[in-house]
Amino acid sequence: MMTNQLREWQHYDANLGKYQASIDAALKEIVADRIVQRIWAQDHTVWHPEPTEITNRLGWLHIAAKMLDQRHHLADLVESVRVDGYTDVLLLGMGGSSLAPEVFSKVFGQMSGKLRLSVLDSTDPGAVLAYSEHLDPAKTLFIVATKSGGTVETLSFFKYFYNWTSLTQSQGKVGQHFVAITDPGSKLQTLAEQYSFRATFLNDPNIGGRYSVLSYFGLLPASLVGVDVEALLERSLDMARNCGSIDGDNNGAWLGAVLSELAKAGRDKVTLITSPQLANFGDWVEQLIAESTGKNGTGILPVVGEPVCAPQLYGKDRLFVYMKLDGDDTYDKAVQSLEDAGQPVVCLHLRDLYDLGEQFFLWEMATAVAGHRLGINPFDQPNVEAAKVLARQAVAAYRETGQLPQDEPVPLTVETLIAFLVQAEPGDYVALQAYVQPTSETDAALQALRTRIRDVKKLATTVGYGPRFLHSTGQLHKGDRGNGLFIQFTSDPSRDVDIPDEAGKPDSSMTFGLLKMAQALGDKQALEDGGRRVVRFHLGFDVVSGLRRLAEMVEPGDQLCVVISK
Repeated sequence: MMTNQLREWQHYDANLGKYQASIDAALKEIVADRIVQRIWAQDHTVWHPEPTEITNRLGWLHIAAKMLDQRHHLADLVESVRVDGYTDVLLLGMGGSSLAPEVFSKVFGQMSGKLRLSVLDSTDPGAVLAYSEHLDPAKTLFIVATKSGGTVETLSFFKYFYNWTSLTQSQGKVGQHFVAITDPGSKLQTLAEQYSFRATFLNDPNIGGRYSVLSYFGLLPASLVGVDVEALLERSLDMARNCGSIDGDNNGAWLGAVLSELAKAGRDKVTLITSPQLANFGDWVEQLIAESTGKNGTGILPVVGEPVCAPQLYGKDRLFVYMKLDGDDTYDKAVQSLEDAGQPVVCLHLRDLYDLGEQFFLWEMATAVAGHRLGINPFDQPNVEAAKVLARQAVAAYRETGQLPQDEPVPLTVETLIAFLVQAEPGDYVALQAYVQPTSETDAALQALRTRIRDVKKLATTVGYGPRFLHSTGQLHKGDRGNGLFIQFTSDPSRDVDIPDEAGKPDSSMTFGLLKMAQALGDKQALEDGGRRVVRFHLGFDVVSGLRRLAEMVEPGDQLCVVISK
């Protein structure tokens, strides 16, 4: 049953027009087939006849209650680093290990007397240097977070920052600057013992990375920045109780039915509009939806961070979800105009920031239900390994020959851009894949480019920094129905950075710049092998100017046209 707390608050409303009948029918089928009861009973046949990568991925259903019992362990770590005078924490991770911490850091902000949390999930040398040149090693705690314990990016970050810390800290104290979050028995657990980490938090191994926000992976960083973990978990448990309801008043089943039935009807671009303070929630839900549903020739594309525009600039392939914080009306008029134009809109209401606890569980359950309705397993990621394998092959080739495999980028001209985008058809999307250093200036340039493309082609657009997006939307890019156009950007580092072969030793046979390029080439090859449409522009040393130039090649109107000289 739904708790009184949720009953007293209007949690959602929706204007779904002609799609309401199919959603109502789907909910009746969910009740008739006892889908909710079977999910809570961890019945793998909800999704697939075989239990592989299902029965060992359902720990998220009960993790909030378990973490309430473990919160004192989090409090002990917070107190110990406070006493030792730490001021900063840098999380080293990818995908599910980094996206949830980033939400807590950016949504809740810097709290008085608490640590400043930053997240490194880019192998760009400039991104690595941005932290090593500004953090104080004596006052910085590093969280090394990887479920498998073998994520190449995360371990490369660890080796680099371990050596960096050892330059100023005595050998016996270096390990005290590191904390591990991983599964029991992983390589990272062994490394944490070898290098005398301050603490190791062993997560429930029956939780996949994208479902791990309410486990140690999300809550340890949240605790360090001052989030009231108990309040967050209590809100999550409120929603979990609601999502156990079998009387039809089940928010998770309802949202899952909305997502799946509109996707079946061709509205497979879930466009998230959020109150400004909640903007970073979109990056977390992007991974959850994309990696869970984008497989077997199907998929729901999450569109996050795309500037809101006039209704006539959107196609007929969108579902809009408006996450509205109580008291904020920033996008009320824009969303109303979408409803007036006949676009399907869901509005999720949040009383305050701690309602994110409810939202985390709501979206997890909704994605699980949507997976059932779409006939896919939402807990595996069958296409993710392809790009990793090709990247490893590129690295091996470099170590053997001293060169990465050759792949010529296309010229940065109007003709190449037009020739690529002219392939687009209604229902397609354009994904900008930026293997460059994430900066505010680059963010703005990528947003300008995506907005121009959206306005001209009326296509959904996404933006991702590589290799970060490989751990979120990369599965969907290779597993969906092949309706994406991928524009890849690569660059040259102004300064490259060595990756130590082993923590504590100076030898290096690889740099972050080479690793990033190998990952870009591996991803491009994996897309091409899957029959995807992909083009690569190399931006050299001046990324922002190159992106701006491309944006200026696109002028709103009926077609792409030249507005600057070539």
